[in-house]
Amino acid sequence: MTSEFDSDTGQARRRRRVTIASLVGALTLLVVGYVGAAAWASGRVPSDTTVGGVQIGGLGPAAARDALAKGVEKRATAPIELTAGDKKATIDPKEAGLAVDLDESVADLTGFSLNPVKVIGHLTGGVERGLTTKVDEDKLRAAVEKAAAELEIAPKDGSISVAGGKVAVVEPVKGQKVEVDPTAETVAAAWPRSAPIVAPVEESSPKVTAEELERVKTEFADKAMSGPIGIKAGDKTFEVPAVALAPAISFPADSEGRITPKLDDKLVVAVVSKAAAKAGATVAAKDASVTFRDGQPAVVPSRTGVALDTTKIVGPVTAALTSEERAAILPVTVAQPKFTTEKAQATLPKGQISTFTTYFNANGGGRVTNIRIAARALNGTYVPPGGTFSLNGVLGRRTPDKGYVKGGVISEGRLSENYGGGISQVSTTLFNAAFFAGVEFKEYMAHGFYISRYPEGREATISYPYPDNRWVNTTDGGIYIRASSTGGQVTVSFYGTKKWDVTATKSPRRNIVQPKKITDPSPECITQAPTPGFDVTVTRIFKQGGRTVRTQAFNTHYNPEDDVTCTHPDAK
Repeated sequence: MTSEFDSDTGQARRRRRVTIASLVGALTLLVVGYVGAAAWASGRVPSDTTVGGVQIGGLGPAAARDALAKGVEKRATAPIELTAGDKKATIDPKEAGLAVDLDESVADLTGFSLNPVKVIGHLTGGVERGLTTKVDEDKLRAAVEKAAAELEIAPKDGSISVAGGKVAVVEPVKGQKVEVDPTAETVAAAWPRSAPIVAPVEESSPKVTAEELERVKTEFADKAMSGPIGIKAGDKTFEVPAVALAPAISFPADSEGRITPKLDDKLVVAVVSKAAAKAGATVAAKDASVTFRDGQPAVVPSRTGVALDTTKIVGPVTAALTSEERAAILPVTVAQPKFTTEKAQATLPKGQISTFTTYFNANGGGRVTNIRIAARALNGTYVPPGGTFSLNGVLGRRTPDKGYVKGGVISEGRLSENYGGGISQVSTTLFNAAFFAGVEFKEYMAHGFYISRYPEGREATISYPYPDNRWVNTTDGGIYIRASSTGGQVTVSFYGTKKWDVTATKSPRRNIVQPKKITDPSPECITQAPTPGFDVTVTRIFKQGGRTVRTQAFNTHYNPEDDVTCTHPDAK
């Protein structure tokens, strides 16, 4: 017979077994469910997940990587903008060795794990992380250095000027140089982003500061250009405008950036002297000259003048530029002529020392007119002892308003026409008179080819401004030139003090070159008769008292004058 106690105990045991079994089953179900959830979550990115601002939540690993690649493509390839002050430069990410590491950026967002934190994170979502990037440091530094060169600004000193009489200030510019290493670090940390990156820079200041410019402007420039300078010279007063002095003023700075205004002494003297002459405060001295009266040489007396003492101009004018009175007193002196009456008297021509005549066709048209105009201009020229003569200086440019007409000239080995053509005959005649007077030639040139009306090796062409017929009077007296042209000849005679007896010898022709034959159909063509080219040497012999003092060789090269036949009906 079973007791009631035994019955209760058995039931209790059964209940406990049932409860334990139920708990085990529930726990098993829970574990299985948890493992199942973990397994489900492992195949996709947690929901509402962003990487580098790109939403990839709920996607599988491959899809998440593709979505991220597409989402950052624009940012990853866009140029990186660097700024430094007002300047901008860009960097190509690829050239700079910058790339997004897609695999690392999505790593650990998928994959099986029983870690409750990860499992719950997968189920609840909300993960947010940045991009992982790869950086080639050498390439990045090189790219930043290149951009830094574009962003660099060299310091520029300020400047001040008074050009045109107006004070102008150019403000100084601070320099900037990009710090490469910190900039590279900033780019690597910030990339990829669309906002410009401000590059750290090192600033440098110019030597000449804005404060220094303002000082010089106030203390000197504004005052100097505030109005004209009043000047008293002798019994005359006149003004020099500030704008006239402006080109003489400069503002150099020393090594410390301090500016000291500087005046060009020569320019100041020239400006003041010009104003003085215009006001009649100075009068140029006049050299003596020589003329012929009744066939005899006579002296036109020299005259003293009034001049400023050029050594005492700059100081007073400089002081006046910034003074309250803006006035200067300048001393005057007596200006002496270079060629005085006494010198002219002592060196008066004593007689004819040389003469030469050349001949031409009196019906030669324009060249005859030009010869006579040039001879009249040359006639009466006086060259003092040691003086330099220039035929171009006497005649000037040959223009129609002086009466010159077109005449024959030689241009590039061919005959042509131009204003003043023919006066080379005057030049050649003058050359021979000068040759036999014994002067020292400084500049002359023979014709390109030989012209039979002139002596071989003793002739001189001329054009304006080059070549010239220029020589120095090395005789013991002044030379008075008489020139005239009548009929078919032109004569030039020198009157002075004879120093040498001059004769000449001529070598045989050598290096003879025959001319070419040319047929020219152009209307400008001028017929040429053939003449061979050759070299020749003329020797000038200086004698005193029948004894040869010295000799001088003149070597001349002539090109051949080609045989030119003109076929155009309008040709000459």
